[in-house]
Amino acid sequence: MNRFLVGTGIEEIKSAYRSPWQNPFLERYIGNLRRELLDHVLIFSEGHLKRLLKEFIEEYYHIARPHQGLDGDPPFPAAKPEPVTGASRLISIPVVGGLHHRYVRVAA
Repeated sequence: MNRFLVGTGIEEIKSAYRSPWQNPFLERYIGNLRRELLDHVLIFSEGHLKRLLKEFIEEYYHIARPHQGLDGDPPFPAAKPEPVTGASRLISIPVVGGLHHRYVRVAA
């Protein structure tokens, strides 16, 4: 792992054992992951866990979930759609097996 970090130009900063306050960003992410995913599903295998984590991160956490530090925007927001004039409806797109949803407004 250390060779990988050196090769990519990333400086490794070690934190003390059992000192979560030294890395608040990771602690917040782990807490969100636990509260929003792991507390609600049964994990059957390592492969199942990897699929859940991939879907949670790529299709919900970075795309649809509001983030406090970004004024409620997701890290990778979809292109802002044109404002819908007239009648419209809201479409719910299930993510992570229906545990979470993304919402899209479309013309009726």
